[in-house]
Amino acid sequence: MKHLLNFIIVFIVLTYNVFGQTKDPILNGKVSFVTSNNIYVKFDNTQNIAIGDSLKLSSTKTSCLVVKSKSSSSVVSQIINDCEIQKGDGVFFVNRPKKEVKIVEPKKEFTPVVLDADELQKEPEYKEKIRGRISASTYSNILSNRDDRHRFMSRLSVDADHIKGSKFSFNTYLNYRYILDQKETSSLQNNSFLRVYNLGARYDATPTLSITLGRNINPKISSIGAIDGLQVEKYFGNNYAGAIVGFRPDIFDYGFNADLLQYGGYVGNIIKTENFYAQTTLGAIEQRGNGDIDRRYTYLQHSSTLFRNLNVFSSMEMDIFSKINNETKNDLRLTNLYVSARYRFSRKLNLMLSYDSRKRIIYYETFQTELERLLDDDIARQGVRARINFRPYKNILAGGSYSKRFQSDRDNKSDNIYGYSTLTKVPKIGGRLSLTYNRNESNYLLSNIGAARYSRSFLKGRLNTDLYYRLVFYDYTSGMDSLEQHYFGTNLSYNINRKLLFSISGELSTFNDENNIRIYSRMIQRF
Repeated sequence: MKHLLNFIIVFIVLTYNVFGQTKDPILNGKVSFVTSNNIYVKFDNTQNIAIGDSLKLSSTKTSCLVVKSKSSSSVVSQIINDCEIQKGDGVFFVNRPKKEVKIVEPKKEFTPVVLDADELQKEPEYKEKIRGRISASTYSNILSNRDDRHRFMSRLSVDADHIKGSKFSFNTYLNYRYILDQKETSSLQNNSFLRVYNLGARYDATPTLSITLGRNINPKISSIGAIDGLQVEKYFGNNYAGAIVGFRPDIFDYGFNADLLQYGGYVGNIIKTENFYAQTTLGAIEQRGNGDIDRRYTYLQHSSTLFRNLNVFSSMEMDIFSKINNETKNDLRLTNLYVSARYRFSRKLNLMLSYDSRKRIIYYETFQTELERLLDDDIARQGVRARINFRPYKNILAGGSYSKRFQSDRDNKSDNIYGYSTLTKVPKIGGRLSLTYNRNESNYLLSNIGAARYSRSFLKGRLNTDLYYRLVFYDYTSGMDSLEQHYFGTNLSYNINRKLLFSISGELSTFNDENNIRIYSRMIQRF
């Protein structure tokens, strides 16, 4: 009996030791961010996690991470045992007596560092963003009284910012055009044209310093056009400065021309508050031709937005160099002035006003044989424009504009009146109906153009169709017979998928005894 009692006591003690122990506590976390060197894991609490502890992947139960540093709710870790980790993966930590973790990868020494939670969640300095579009199109003129003309065009545009999260970016815009001329005695010297409007790379040495090389258009000095060469820009808080050195594209074929050197610099300022944004740039450029000064000028560009309702844009170019009969002067000559303002009164009404004054740009070396003629015609061509858009009712849009072109000698004057009205949803049949009218009067011609267009989409917006009619009257002041033209046209576009579009359009025009057909087709692939 005594032996039986001792056996029962021993059995109870062993049973308590085996089944009475609590399981090791488990802390669950999730991978919040992945870089090339570190894995960031988010926990509710990291109090029981120490530097050097191992973390296991929920899907494999394998030790895959070793802790390098931590905060109160996150840890920074390194991959071990060749595991593959992705953002969002589940991770857990078992709080048990620490065991040495064998690291398969080359050993590295880690200095324990406790980081703030904000540092652990810090986004990468640069994010990759790639946008692009490639298109191919054909344009055919089938004429009843003249030779047919056919044209093929292709365009490629790519904007690749911070490729693979690096400091390098790339952009390009190319245009290729081929004209098929069936006449053997064609006056065309070349029927194949390749235009490179943009082809460059940018290196962001720091978040405030960028270096651009190649052919690029600088938005801060957009009036200068494309620049073949080097551009450097540096920000100092809300101020910035930049410099360019390179070449102008050839004025005839837009190719590279090493004889057209140009260089200059600019400074600017950005003001940004809750209700006001403004950017102003001031610079100076010198352009040369065959080593001699072709043009030297300063420019000013400004854009601003007030309360998200008033938008203002202005640009000005002032030439500060002239060379006539081998005599150079620093005369001031305003060659370009443009000012526009757009005010949004409400969601239903907005108004735009603009004024521009332009003189012919004179390159004193390039056009030295034509200087006398150009200076005799040194008259500013000016223009004003007003445009209004409003929505009187829910399904009705309307608007109109008036523009006037004039100069001091009364040549090249033009008055243009335009108006439109759109019914965005036609009762019973659906679709969209637009009516437009345009009247233009110049020194030699008075034109009146009226048009109607009906548009509708099908297949949940993937298929879009247009039908239109346009009536044109031309009255010539020189005594020529008036001309009446009729245009009948249709467009069809189909979104094959979210990034692939095919469209085709056709138009028949009739006047006098002519019947001409135009066919245009296009395929666009976005990526």
